[in-house]
Amino acid sequence: MTKQESVAFVIKTLNDIYPHIPIPLDHKDPYTLLIAVLLSAQSTDVRVNQITPLLFKIADNPYDMVKLSVEEIRGIIKPVGLSTMKSKGIYGLSNILIEKHNGKVPKSFEALEALPAVGHKTASVVMSQAFGVPAFPVDTHIHRLMYRWNLSSGKNVVQTEKDAKRLFPKELWNDLHLQIIWYGREYSPARGWDLEKDVITKTIGRKSVIKDYYKKKKS
Repeated sequence: MTKQESVAFVIKTLNDIYPHIPIPLDHKDPYTLLIAVLLSAQSTDVRVNQITPLLFKIADNPYDMVKLSVEEIRGIIKPVGLSTMKSKGIYGLSNILIEKHNGKVPKSFEALEALPAVGHKTASVVMSQAFGVPAFPVDTHIHRLMYRWNLSSGKNVVQTEKDAKRLFPKELWNDLHLQIIWYGREYSPARGWDLEKDVITKTIGRKSVIKDYYKKKKS
């Protein structure tokens, strides 16, 4: 297959498997999404979705959040990991939203990335899922699959994002990044991977990846 044929195959297969795309993190507005995405760094969406109802019951907006101390926030979010950094980030960004943005989450990459503990990936998720702005947030699943599918070199997430944006039509980015995440979790995980169930990698995958898979299976 040519690169474009591979891309078309990926799009068609993902649309067939995921015609309706669930949003991984529970939220009700841009602020709760921003906090949930921040909490998800080096954690799982399942764990975050267990913790956010406890946090949002007390504070689901920046005005209520800054009434809590950093230590109180940390006490609630501790199970998701990196709680010291994340609690400072949540308190700090909530203050900035009040002071600079009238308590609203800004609708620009620049303003979002200027907030404490908010990196490019978090900003991309918020822009995409909260505001519908085309973005292609790259997580570990997308990074792994773009390499397995021979669509990116796998050097780093910055390069993977560039390759994804170059190869896939802009109007599909917001759906595709979620579809790839779900596919990575269900059919092409890092551990316990069964290539026979992974139709995309089996069809268009990088030859060296497939060769290594069978080599490990034999040993």
